[in-house]
Amino acid sequence: MKKFVLALLALTLTTGTLVSCKEAAKKAEEAKEATEGAMKEAGEDLKEAGESVKEAGENAMNEAKEAGEGMLKEGEKAVDSIKAAGEKAMDSAKEMGNDAMEKAKAAGEDLKEAADKTAKDVKDAVKN
Repeated sequence: MKKFVLALLALTLTTGTLVSCKEAAKKAEEAKEATEGAMKEAGEDLKEAGESVKEAGENAMNEAKEAGEGMLKEGEKAVDSIKAAGEKAMDSAKEMGNDAMEKAKAAGEDLKEAADKTAKDVKDAVKN
């Protein structure tokens, strides 16, 4: 009977150990599946984040390009304005130069007339 009790005790311990090992293997498999699922989700999240960063970068480049084009147009407008102002200043300078030349010519003619008159008056005074 002693042998029977020992055999039964050994069978019970072996069965208990076997059941514990099966439960541990099942829990390990569940943990593995949960880890795989989490890794897959993390990968998808990283992919989405990468796409978002790429899209944000493209948007920033487009906005920078548009801003650069706007600055170029404004620069061209400024150059045109400066050119127009320069041409207007040149026209004004030419007009002022022409006016000054006409006034100088008129003053020269007045001086010539005055000199001619003075010369005539001197000749007349000397004759008399």
